[in-house]
Amino acid sequence: MSIRGIPFRRLPGIIAASIVAALLLVFIVVPVGLVLLKSFDNSGRLPDWRLAEITEEALQLMPEAERDAAMVRWVEQATLAERVAAMAVAYDLAGLTPAWDVAAPFEHQQTAIDAVLPALTPAEAQAVEVAFPIAHIMLHKRIALAFAVRDQLSVADFDRLRAARQERYGLDNYAAVFADTYLRKAAINSVTLALISVLTTVSIGYAIAYGLNRGGIARPVLTRNILLLPLVAPPIMVATATTMLFGRRGLITYTLFEQTLGISSADSFNVYGPLGIIIAQTLSFLPTTLIVLDNAMRRQDGRLEEAALMLGAGRLKLFTNVTLPLSWPGLKRAMVLVFIQSLTDFGNPMILGRDTPVLAGVIYNEITSFQNTPLASAICLWLIIPSLLLYLALEQLGRRKRYVSNDAGTPAEQRQPLPVRVALTGLAGFFCVMILAIYIVMALGSVTKIWGIDWTFTLAYFTPEGLGAGMEGTGYGSRDGGLDEVWNSVRVAAIAAPLGGLLALCIGYVAERMRRPWGDIIAFEALIPAILPGIIFGVGYIIAFNAPFGIKWLSLSGTEAIIIINIMFGNLYVGVLAARAALQRVDQSVDEAAENLGAGMIRRFWEVTLPMLRIAALLGILYVFIDGLTTLSSIIFLVSGNIDLASVAIFSAASSSNYGYAAAKSVGLLLVSAAAMGVVVWVERQTRRAQGMPAKASGRRQELTVMGAGATF
Repeated sequence: MSIRGIPFRRLPGIIAASIVAALLLVFIVVPVGLVLLKSFDNSGRLPDWRLAEITEEALQLMPEAERDAAMVRWVEQATLAERVAAMAVAYDLAGLTPAWDVAAPFEHQQTAIDAVLPALTPAEAQAVEVAFPIAHIMLHKRIALAFAVRDQLSVADFDRLRAARQERYGLDNYAAVFADTYLRKAAINSVTLALISVLTTVSIGYAIAYGLNRGGIARPVLTRNILLLPLVAPPIMVATATTMLFGRRGLITYTLFEQTLGISSADSFNVYGPLGIIIAQTLSFLPTTLIVLDNAMRRQDGRLEEAALMLGAGRLKLFTNVTLPLSWPGLKRAMVLVFIQSLTDFGNPMILGRDTPVLAGVIYNEITSFQNTPLASAICLWLIIPSLLLYLALEQLGRRKRYVSNDAGTPAEQRQPLPVRVALTGLAGFFCVMILAIYIVMALGSVTKIWGIDWTFTLAYFTPEGLGAGMEGTGYGSRDGGLDEVWNSVRVAAIAAPLGGLLALCIGYVAERMRRPWGDIIAFEALIPAILPGIIFGVGYIIAFNAPFGIKWLSLSGTEAIIIINIMFGNLYVGVLAARAALQRVDQSVDEAAENLGAGMIRRFWEVTLPMLRIAALLGILYVFIDGLTTLSSIIFLVSGNIDLASVAIFSAASSSNYGYAAAKSVGLLLVSAAAMGVVVWVERQTRRAQGMPAKASGRRQELTVMGAGATF
């Protein structure tokens, strides 16, 4: 049986694939596409000269006697504020510059106007006198004029006169980055900080990855697990802890150096500025960088290095001629990854570099403070250009050379010299201590009354009353008390995780089992959030779901639903990648046999494929859940007074130096994340035992690695 040549048993699969494609189109492709379209929108208020022209044209449509009477009446009825504003515009229309302070009180401005008018030449006075009525009408009586001549105007002309706005598209928003001094400075800072972060983070990450895989670091498993801990922490936590250690009231700079040792002043010697941003970004981006480089080093065939040593190559020549070239693909990916992360990072610069503007921070301000979505959209797309140029430049380096080992993954057995082991172990140990210090500081900050001033133990930050309960009812910071935002984040993530994980499996299955090019197109749509900065995804949702198609009841802005959907579709790609990788290892003949027995795509997925994808499902669900708890760059634009999430509350508290509240909420998120990791590892081990497979002791590290791998795509 068939419908227009399509076998009936295939019809449910086609419908399911169509639904999946439609969801990806609506919730991924459309928001990103609207960011691109919005970036060309230069609509805005009409210039005064153009508005004056339109006003005069509309006045000419009125009968002469009626026009003259209306103009006299409108001018005579003008208030003091209206007369002062109209006179300033009249000067501008006459080609003059107001010779008084237009920001002064209206009475003072009128006194100044009465004093400067007699000083004008007869021609200038005549020009101002003619322009004044037009200026007053276009500023204050424009709507009345529009309705008076409405029958003689087209709909577009009526709307333009009434709103005094023009719809125009062009490259003005893109050019503003070069034309505006502040934006140009922010662009230079962003690129400079990104390049420095690439240099520091990739260099340190490569040295540690080399030591972990070449016997240069003691206790490599423990070291690797500690260095990957920030993957499950709120992104702003590193900047907050850095400030608590090295800020103006920092444990090191203030308590130790200034108060205890008296060797420096914390007001002059602190972490604020570009140096602090680089330190925070290096610590923040080191885990994902280490994942990429660790994977690249682990895939190398160690026997090549042993052969080079046996042929007389020295350690330096071995490294430059064998190890480094084989690591080049991983190095390129790590450089681009860190560069993108730094360019799109606004949390660290806003906390630590308050006098160092960056483009990501400008986007945040343009959206939250000025509602200038077109300029923010253009800057979002500007952030992609430097990353793309860096990627293309790196691809040109060594593109004619290929370095391939036949048996990748065989570890080298040579022992590193003692000085190398000491240096690499010391380097890794230093960063392990720094990462552990971040967690310790956040734990201490959550139970310290006022960080850097009053070290009294308190649990007030975990209570709804906040610190005000311990400060004689002052109510200081009490609105930030408690863990309500943490429970909001847990609830949102708990809803998004299973839905996102299951949808990711469906997408991976459809993409893998559908014929090309449709399967590849669906997979690419799901991977778009992995390719683009998260900040673009957040801005796209503001544009796409704020009264879509002009229908207000379809608006998702300000609701919990838009946050859940954003988290779901922003993190689908990890589950899709895991599902496709698992399906590629499954013999397709099993699926074909089920199809030959009459099972459609949906039944094959539910009864045959899904049981074999338990691990991929767990990883996808875990990633969506953890990212839902800690994400900031997308959802910071989507939260509202109705719902606030922990990561945004931590950012707000840290920005206002309420470190105790930021620390308490961070500790709450970390405990939830740790519990989620433990549950998933336990489920994975139980699954492996049920399948007769040995449980892996490194399961926790594997979970962390998969979560970080999503950011490295």
